[in-house]
Amino acid sequence: MGKKLLFLCTGNSCRSQMAEGIARTLFSKDIIVESAGTEAHGLNPIAIRVMDDISISISNHQSTRISDKKIHEFDMLITLCGDAKDKCPVLEPNTEHIHWGIEDPAIFKGYEDEIYMKYQEVRDIIFKKISDFKKGLE
Repeated sequence: MGKKLLFLCTGNSCRSQMAEGIARTLFSKDIIVESAGTEAHGLNPIAIRVMDDISISISNHQSTRISDKKIHEFDMLITLCGDAKDKCPVLEPNTEHIHWGIEDPAIFKGYEDEIYMKYQEVRDIIFKKISDFKKGLE
């Protein structure tokens, strides 16, 4: 069986959803990729749109909350915000934990086009981090 990777953020609405979609596209099938939140806030519609821009659909994803039991199924965990890192349940000693502090585009204030550009910027940061992470796994 392959490795299991979890992307974790607070609401599982935006950053972790984008990361899951990107990783599922870039990684081979021997890495099982999921995302979750310390809470479940529902899927962010702007995140869906910016992912569609790069031909990765996350519209069928579900926003889920991670349970203390479920988190132990993963070999690797990447937290995408300080809140998720701080609230992360205790991990098994053999679970690799990586933290990427990535800005939450959902709290960015500005005009509609500026907000959209912020989501694109965050998506592109996540894409690069996952691409670099994948190189490190190979």
